Amino acid sequence: MVVALAAGSLALTGCTSGSSTNNDKAQTDKDAAAQAKAVPLGTAKDSTGPAPEVKGAREGGTIRVYQRDSYNHLDPAQMYVSDQRDLAKLIFRGLTTYKQDDDGKTTLVGDLATDSGTTTDKGKTWKYTLKDNIKFADGKPITSADMRHSIERMYAKFITDGPMYVQQWLSGDGTTYRKALPDGPYKGKHLPDSVLETPNDKTIIFHFKRPQPQLPYALAMAGHSVVPNSKKDTKDKYDVDPVCSGPYMIADFKSGKSMKLKKNPYWDPKTDSARHQYVDGFNITFNHQASDSTKRLISDQGEAKNAVSFTNSVEPTLTRQALDDKSASKRLVQGYQPYVWQMNMNMDRIKDKKIRDAITYALPNGQIVRINGGSYGGEIAGGLLAPTVAGYKKGYDPYGKLKHPNGEPEKAKKLLKEAGKVGMKLVYAYSNTEIRQKEAVAIETALNEAGFDVQKKEVDAASWYQQMGKVDNGFDIYMTGWGQDWADASTVIPPSYDGSTIQDGSSNYSHIRDQHVTDEVKRISQITDPAKAADEWQKLHFYIVEKVNPAAPVFYTKMLQLYGSNIGGARYNTDLNYLDPSTLYLKK
Repeated sequence: MVVALAAGSLALTGCTSGSSTNNDKAQTDKDAAAQAKAVPLGTAKDSTGPAPEVKGAREGGTIRVYQRDSYNHLDPAQMYVSDQRDLAKLIFRGLTTYKQDDDGKTTLVGDLATDSGTTTDKGKTWKYTLKDNIKFADGKPITSADMRHSIERMYAKFITDGPMYVQQWLSGDGTTYRKALPDGPYKGKHLPDSVLETPNDKTIIFHFKRPQPQLPYALAMAGHSVVPNSKKDTKDKYDVDPVCSGPYMIADFKSGKSMKLKKNPYWDPKTDSARHQYVDGFNITFNHQASDSTKRLISDQGEAKNAVSFTNSVEPTLTRQALDDKSASKRLVQGYQPYVWQMNMNMDRIKDKKIRDAITYALPNGQIVRINGGSYGGEIAGGLLAPTVAGYKKGYDPYGKLKHPNGEPEKAKKLLKEAGKVGMKLVYAYSNTEIRQKEAVAIETALNEAGFDVQKKEVDAASWYQQMGKVDNGFDIYMTGWGQDWADASTVIPPSYDGSTIQDGSSNYSHIRDQHVTDEVKRISQITDPAKAADEWQKLHFYIVEKVNPAAPVFYTKMLQLYGSNIGGARYNTDLNYLDPSTLYLKK
């Protein structure tokens, strides 16, 4: 999953909780390790609403939300970036979702479905039954035809930015799945019943050629939320006017400026075991940099008392002020995120590994971490798999970033000289946010010192991943954050480093096309023993980092967020990796 671009990061993807500001290393290691464990599958009882009441909660009022970036996508099938996922939790529903208790324990439960799914053949066949009285925000009942439509439309060419797991499992690896239904369901064609079956209005059955035991987790992603099988699915135009199914619906959206959410009158709490509908709505405005939202929330004046940011973290230079302020320090939520911030090196343009190694050695990882909030914002990364991934190898650091946190310019110079590329121009793209602008200065200085000629290009943050996801994006290096979609390396390595997935919108941002990697992805994906698979994914991870080096590891991200004094129910969400929007209420 991709993480957004703020301090504390927005990324593509889960983590454990914290409401204190104890930044003890042992505790954060414990938090990361807890996230590396598979989330248990819930029963029908676990999936039955309403959700357990939040202690002290009351109804009414509007929560003010300060966000940095506008929402680039509203079509759930296009939602993969973390800030979009927070919104999706409030306005969309799918077959499954994550339910979290007050202790931070998470369970995968049925959302629109009565349970997390049933299989009698180790995952080759999965059956889901829809709950009663589930409706869209227009009052139309949600049926199995809508769920079939929601899966099939993800094959259409205009869907470029969402997850591909289910399509690939049903219809072929890489991008070949599109051949099964190149126009989606829009010309009357459908996947055969031997692949996707809807025998009645309540039942959806998935048929796979090989076991897919992780289907319930994939279906919990925002991308697989339900879309109506009607004229209201306006294909590519659906991205600006979706039909909602969650406890809230979009009342007004001015792209780049604001969004208002109001209650969905057709959402029935008896059908939802994971969400609440305490407040009347959310008033969201965009273009709030981290410094702006942090200052407003520290001051806690006027509307800020009723305010949060779904994804803005505490601005790093204001962290100490937030911690020392008696009022603000009681209003902090923190957590260890699953994202690895990395410097992608476009392998279509930088073909020599010596050059990629030179860039890696030159990067000032320690300085970048300090810019992002120091120990509260993250820690230096040695590899491309985070401590939250099953099988993580502590201390893995082939490029010596822990010993040399601010880089090794002389080693970088030597490699660049050996490659015959001293003075090589590097087109470096970075987003137009406060944090990324500061990073860009440090990175430009370090790379120039190593012998490169850096050409900086500023890019709009709201469309960052859309632009970086283009095969012909025109840039040499650019940073992204990726995290597991669930606690398994199969949700990191295949989407990020398998060359067969490359297309516009793909998360293979470095355009790595290594046949050994592609072959190993196919082989390891068929291993059904989780422990054996985890070991094999790690071996492949080592090969990618050491033998190919498509992206330089920079840091593992953490999150520290602040909220207003009249906000109740604030907690860290282990699925979203930010403050949980579905438990919030106003105290008065």
